[in-house]
Amino acid sequence: MISEKLSGALSDQANAEFYSAYLYLAMSAYADNAEFKGIANWLYVQALEEQVHGTHIIKHLLERGASPVFADIKAPQASYGNIAEIFDKIVAHEKHVTGLINKIADLALEEKDHATYNFILSYVSEQIEEEASAGEIAARVRLIKDRPDQLYHLDSVLGARQFKDPFGG
Repeated sequence: MISEKLSGALSDQANAEFYSAYLYLAMSAYADNAEFKGIANWLYVQALEEQVHGTHIIKHLLERGASPVFADIKAPQASYGNIAEIFDKIVAHEKHVTGLINKIADLALEEKDHATYNFILSYVSEQIEEEASAGEIAARVRLIKDRPDQLYHLDSVLGARQFKDPFGG
């Protein structure tokens, strides 16, 4: 059985994952309306991954005999000044999520809940990748500045991303 405190932290994280999905979906809609279809696709795939993460966490809670708590998901920002702003916000958001996940890992260790610690380690690893990927794209967008041909190329590259269920489902 999982502790109430750890169950609460995981429920909060599941809700944070669904907020992330909502945020990336809003960013995708903005990019799509701005005619950056490739960037919109990259963000849409990101939203799908976050939904899978939230569901995966809920399934872990259920497998451990806990009842997930579902909270309201606030509306994300829907308008941005430009593509650079989107990716800068993504980098900041992913760093925030890393902090949340690290707190869960710390709590699982503190409570000697090895099953949850083992479970959350995949998210610790995932966040390394998420921060690196977002940071790389943000850096590219900053280098591009106002060169439409380069932004078009980046848009094409990001448009090739396809969704893969990280848990093989």
